[in-house]
Amino acid sequence: MSATRNGNGPLLRVEELKVHFPAGQKRLFAREPQQVVKAVDGVSFHVHEGETLAIVGESGCGKSTTGNAILGLEPATEGRIFFRGRDLTEMNAKERAAMWRNLQVVFQDPVSALDPKRTIAQSIAEPLAIHNVPARERKARVDELLEQVGLNPGQRDRYPNELSGGQRQRVVIARALALKPDVIICDEAVSALDVSIQSQILNLLMRLQRELGLAYIFISHDLSVVRHIADRVVVMYLGTVVEEGPATTLFADPRHPYTEALLAAIPLADPVAERAKTVQLLEGDLPSPLNPPKGCPFVTRCPIAESRCAEERPLARRTDDGTRRLACFLR
Repeated sequence: MSATRNGNGPLLRVEELKVHFPAGQKRLFAREPQQVVKAVDGVSFHVHEGETLAIVGESGCGKSTTGNAILGLEPATEGRIFFRGRDLTEMNAKERAAMWRNLQVVFQDPVSALDPKRTIAQSIAEPLAIHNVPARERKARVDELLEQVGLNPGQRDRYPNELSGGQRQRVVIARALALKPDVIICDEAVSALDVSIQSQILNLLMRLQRELGLAYIFISHDLSVVRHIADRVVVMYLGTVVEEGPATTLFADPRHPYTEALLAAIPLADPVAERAKTVQLLEGDLPSPLNPPKGCPFVTRCPIAESRCAEERPLARRTDDGTRRLACFLR
């Protein structure tokens, strides 16, 4: 974890982001309005230079859709996304494409992320070619990137199927670094790897952050991994932010009932402590984003919910000590 701040405000700022998808085809003479899936429904957060912000939550909570909206892979229904003070949502296609070199992504599965018919050198050089870097410079840059991620430049002519899973993910990271970005979105970047390889990739990401001043948005469902790498954590539930704060504070003293349940489910290394702990399991399934609860999104599974929670949606507010944001009437 390495957060370096400057006096110029956040590097990236997301304000009241909404990403809604139409559900099915709209009927021509239908009297009722078409239903929409509220995948992301009013999310706000910011990222500073050199900082790792983790976005966590169950599958279907909207964390990956949030990352895709920042990258421009999904259109924002409402809200604004600022990078270095410029609003990405108001840019035209050409302006947005020029900004992509500053915003890169590492996806979960390196097998599907790499073209099996291309050598790893060709895959890493692809963004350099798109941005018209001369061929001679591309070759030198590829060799530099291979060394930077812990691979041998002699492997440049190998194909993805000749590499291990960890090596393929190093190639994907090298490609993300090719254009010297400021922010890398890591979308479940280690979840497809063995535990021992996960540790190596996490250490690589943290070393690159120290050396290059990178900011990460680290999207994950694995809180054990998040505890290791994050400076701050955003907890999402049903397309909304329910809690956000410094990682050390949030892990030591979770305030939202959903955050408490997520942290309670993390296995402990001590088998005696693991058997002794009382895990408050969540009951029921995640509500449908087609028909979310009227009040608090978590009301249908919350062990402390009151009548007000079913009628009013709590807005994320600053806690009294100012260290975090919390969307709960009762905490």
